[in-house]
Amino acid sequence: MRYCKAMQAWTQQLLQLLALPEYGLTTVFIVSFISATLLPLGSEPVVFGLVKLSPELFWPVILTATAGNTLGGAFDWYLGYGAHKVVDKYKPDSHHGRAVRWLEKLGPKACLLSWLPVVGDPLCAVAGWLKFAFWPCVFYMAIGKFLRYFMMTAGLIWAFPGGF
Repeated sequence: MRYCKAMQAWTQQLLQLLALPEYGLTTVFIVSFISATLLPLGSEPVVFGLVKLSPELFWPVILTATAGNTLGGAFDWYLGYGAHKVVDKYKPDSHHGRAVRWLEKLGPKACLLSWLPVVGDPLCAVAGWLKFAFWPCVFYMAIGKFLRYFMMTAGLIWAFPGGF
């Protein structure tokens, strides 16, 4: 019981520290960037926590998370592009599956789906692998990621006005 109270107090202090504008937005950017890579990390709790602790930072947090997550997606695109170049050196293009044909048909617009859990981050790498144009991919990633952060954060604020 004492451990739970100590952990709760420590967590509250940490969240208050991270909510300071000089740390909070940087933290949101870094966590959003990392969560957009293929590493398993979610940025939503950090985004929502900062907005709950500092509601006046709603738009800066959403825009910072969008920028970090979009740059992480762009990093994934470069990983896919680089991997394709390496594989092409040693093995020519092989048979593409139905999903790849579907992505090729959509082109960079497929990156609108980069906000989806589980498949969104690899989708950015596949866009690079398929050599989709970089800037259109980044543009569509940014739209999808912005809409995700905006809808998720606004929805959580509406659903839990007093917090959890």
